[in-house]
Amino acid sequence: MNFSNTGKNVTTVVYRDTLNTAILKNVITVFLCISINYVNGTLVHTFKKHQVFNMNPRYILYIHLVINDMILLTMFTLIQVLSYIVFTLNVSLCIVLLMIAIFANLNNPLTLAVMAVECYIAICFPLRHTQICTVKKTYVVIGLIWVLSTLSILPDLFDALAKESQEFFHSRVFCLRENIFRNPKLAEKRDITNTVFLVIIWFTLFYTYFRILFAAQAASADSKKARNTVLLHGFQLLLCMLTYVFHLLIEGLTYLFPRGVLAIRFTIAILVQVLPRIISPIVYGIRDKTFRKYLKRYLLCTNSAKTQPQNTLKSPS
Repeated sequence: MNFSNTGKNVTTVVYRDTLNTAILKNVITVFLCISINYVNGTLVHTFKKHQVFNMNPRYILYIHLVINDMILLTMFTLIQVLSYIVFTLNVSLCIVLLMIAIFANLNNPLTLAVMAVECYIAICFPLRHTQICTVKKTYVVIGLIWVLSTLSILPDLFDALAKESQEFFHSRVFCLRENIFRNPKLAEKRDITNTVFLVIIWFTLFYTYFRILFAAQAASADSKKARNTVLLHGFQLLLCMLTYVFHLLIEGLTYLFPRGVLAIRFTIAILVQVLPRIISPIVYGIRDKTFRKYLKRYLLCTNSAKTQPQNTLKSPS
C-alpha cells in the first residue's frame, strides 16, 4: 500500500505483513515482554518487601535499572502492537510514547556507569564506602541521571513545537522518532550527544575495572566478584549501544536482502530492544545470593517459611 507522511510531498511505498505473520510477530513480542516484565516485576516486589535491599545503594541503583528496562520494553511492545493494529498513530500520542521510551533508554547507560563506580568505591575504598555511598546520595544521583536525560531530549521536543504546524500534531504518522523530530540538525545533535555520553561511560567502566583489577591483592574473592560485575556492566552497555546502530543495521541488511525488509526490521528490533532486557535480572537477580533467596520464593509463588534477611550484603558472584 502507499502512505504519505504529513507535510511531505513524497509518497513512500510501505510493505505490510500478512495477517498470520503479523499475529505471530506480535504474539512473540508480547510473550517476551510479559515474561521479562514478570521477572523484573518480581525483582521490584522483592526489593520493596525487604529493607535489606532498599537501604543499600547498590540495590537501589539496580532496581532503577530494572524499572527503566520495564518501561522501555513496555513502550516498545505497545508501539509495535499499535503499529500493526492501527498502523499510524496520532502525532501527540506518538510523542508521549517516544519520549517515555527515550528517557528510559538514555537512563540505562548512565545508571550502569554509576553502578560501576559504586563497585569501585566498595573495593578500593572499603572504609569510606558507607560514607560516600549513602541512600540519600544514591537518590540524588538518580535524580541527576534523569536531569541529564531530560536535557538531552527536550531540545528535540522544543524544536518540533516551535517549527511544526498545529495541524501536524493532530495528524497521524507511523510512530518513529525520525517521523516526529524531522529537523536534520536534531539527528546530528543526537549523534554528538550519544558519542559524548558513551565515551564518558566507557572511560568510567574501563577505569573502574582496571582499578579493581589492580586492587585484587591476594586473590580477594570480593575483588573478583566486583571485576566480574563491572565486566557484565560493560556487556550490558555494549547491548545498549546497539540502539545507536539500529538504523544502520537495518539499512545494511535491507540493501543486501531487499525482499526481507519486514523480517529484518522485526529481528533487529527483538535483538536490540527486547533481548538485552534479559541481562539485568541475571546480573543481580540470579547471581546475587541474597536476592536469589527471596526471588525464588516470590517468582515461584511458594509459601515457604520466611527467613530473615542477611545482615551482610555481598557483591554479586
